[in-house]
Formats: sequence, structure tokens, C-alpha cells
Amino acid sequence: MTHTETTNADPTHADPANPQTSAAEPTAPPAAHRWSPVLAVALATFTLVSSEMMPVGLLTPMSDSLGISDGATGLSLTITGLIAAVLSPLTPALIGPRDRRTVLVAFLLLLGAADALTALAPDLAVLAVGRVLLGVAMGVVWGLAASLGPRLADGRRLATAMTLIFSGVSIASVLGVPLGTYLAALLDWRAAFWALALLGAASAAVLAATLPALPPLPVPPGPERGRLGGLGGALRDRGVATGAAVTALVVLGHFAGYTYVRPLLEADAGLSSGVIAGCLLVYGLAGVAGNFTLGPLSGRRPRTAVGLALAGVTLATVLLPGATGGVGTVLLVLVVWGVSYGGVSVSTQTWIRTAAPARIEASAALWAGVFNASIALGSLAGGLVVDRAGHHAVLFTAAALAGTGLLLTLLSRPAPRT
Repeated sequence: MTHTETTNADPTHADPANPQTSAAEPTAPPAAHRWSPVLAVALATFTLVSSEMMPVGLLTPMSDSLGISDGATGLSLTITGLIAAVLSPLTPALIGPRDRRTVLVAFLLLLGAADALTALAPDLAVLAVGRVLLGVAMGVVWGLAASLGPRLADGRRLATAMTLIFSGVSIASVLGVPLGTYLAALLDWRAAFWALALLGAASAAVLAATLPALPPLPVPPGPERGRLGGLGGALRDRGVATGAAVTALVVLGHFAGYTYVRPLLEADAGLSSGVIAGCLLVYGLAGVAGNFTLGPLSGRRPRTAVGLALAGVTLATVLLPGATGGVGTVLLVLVVWGVSYGGVSVSTQTWIRTAAPARIEASAALWAGVFNASIALGSLAGGLVVDRAGHHAVLFTAAALAGTGLLLTLLSRPAPRT
């Protein structure tokens, strides 16, 4: 087994469609060194998602402390997602020839500073500034991190590497949001963001110590070789475009509903803060299980993995409004939701990569932009619906969006028939 990218390796050979490496390639590093960069990127994705999603677990205490509505606090997700959505697809072109490792480290430090500013926020205006800075950091880091699997692992280990990288997303639900909720219950919500600020600095240090040099990948020959040509080429690929649309629909639906789960459980199920934190923990554990189940499956059958994920999200959002009669039924639905959504990131990204293996960085950056835009628009749409029609209506809206994505998945495939 050889390592597909070392500090001095030519990035052109890091093609997942051709996992065989050159005979002249340097000897692979020891196994611990081969996997440590992958685990470092997983820590970075964990930090990103924990920082982005922390307001979900702290929606009520943040609203009370800052004197704003739940819908206004939910907009902090919208601010972050919109900024990240704009920057993610443009990141490869904007940073040009700069080493991707250096850029990742710098913007994870910015993420830590943004969390510290959020912890200090006395009002909505300062909170918004902190979340804008977080969106900038997230956009750049996601715009690069989503493409790193094929650069850090070869064909035989690629599915495992992708699963590990995106495990940071689901583990953030297990450790990030629930632990932040518990920390807020013990101290206050600001303590959770101070912890995230420290985590951002630690994640930057780990990346600096473990990642190899990551020069930019070349844009394939053709008329789209300008600064934004790689993005244009990815957009014109039918499989990439379909994968982006499916991603948008399921993420829109998920965040329209999940952002407002805590108020629903408080109002309809009458659950306390401690019980809700426990429910979110169970949801997060289910998400980790979904990531490690659907991740390897997506490496072999990406359409099947995406279809299963979207079917579960659709089912859970339909059932939850009628499942608030007891903690047991709430947990059952949240487990289905968690397992399903836990596999969304890795399976949809694998769909995109399968559709355009020669445009890994551009297509991954496009996927990250669509993902973040959908988070922003989903939480915004959810806030509008919940303020006007209530918690049940927002979950049925979520189900309609995810169900539309499921239908598109069943009618499409990530790559043309050969």
C-alpha cells in the first residue's frame, strides 16, 4: 500500500479514478503517520460543525440572555451559512497557489477567534459579527477539507478516510452540541463558546503538526482553465449538478426542522432542559452510527446510500409531530433521524466525487457551498414557518423538501451508464 500524497509528491497523481501510484513515489510513511492527517481533518470538521450548530442546543438560553426571539437566534445559523456558502465554492480560486495546509491552519485560528467573540456578545449585533467571522472561517475550511479524502488516502482506503473525515460532522452532534448544552446548564451558554474557541486553536495546531504540504490540484485541460474555470466545469457536469440539488434539498429540509427541535420538545412533549440534552445525545450517537454505516456503503453504491439517508430523514420529520406523547417515542424518531442524517454528508460528497473524479477540489468546494447555503436557507425558512404556522408545520415542510430530494435520487445516478 502506498500513500497517495506526501509533502513533495506531485498532486496530479491523487486521482481517485486511478488509485495506482507511480513507481517513483516515495515509500509510504508508517501507518500511524498515514492516518494522523485524516484524523486531524476529522477533528477540524468536528470543530466546524460544533461551532456552527451550538445555537441549536442553546437556542432558549441565548434568546433569553440577549433579549431576542427564538427565530432571531436561529438566524445566527443563517448568517454563518450564507457567508460560508458564498466563500466555499470560490475558495480554490481565491487562494490560488497557496499551500492548502497553511490556509486551513490560519482559518481554524480565525474560527476560534469568532467563537470567542460570540462568547463575549452582549447583544444581537455583536453576536452577528461573531457569526459572520465564523462563516468566513467555515467557508474556507469546508471549501478545502471536503476534497482532502482522495489526497490523503488511496483507492483501497479512500472510503474509510472519507468516513473518518465526515465522522467529525456526526460526532459533533454527540459531543459538541450536547456537551455544550450540559456546560451551559452548569455554567452558562457563553462557557460553551469559550470551550469552542480553545478547540479551534487546538485543531489548528494538530493540522499544522500532521498535514503534509498540499499544493493546489491542476484544473483539467480545456476551455475552463481560468481562475473560476474548475468551478464552471464542475457545474456543467450533470452528475455533479444532480448531486448538488439532492444535497440542497435534504439539508434544507433537515435544518428547517432540526433547528427548532428544542422548542418543539419543550412545548409539545413538556421535556426539561436535561432530558432534551439527553435526547440530543441519543440523536448524535445515532448519527455516528449512520456515518459509519452509510459511509462505507456510499463507497460502493453511492445512490443507495443517499437514498436510504433521505428516506430516513423524510420519515422522521413526518413522524415527530405525532410522537411527542412520551420520551420513548421521541427517542425512537430521533434515532431514525440521526442514523439517516448522519450519513448525508459522506454519501452526498461521495456522489459528487464519483460524478467528477478529475475535478475533486472544484466539485468538493461546490458541494460545500451548496451544503452551507442550504443550512442558512433551511434555518431561515424554518424560522419563518415556525413563527407563522408553528412547530408541526415546520416539520412537515422539512419532510416535503427531503422527500423531493429522495425522488430526485431515485430518478438519477451519480455517473453516466457505461
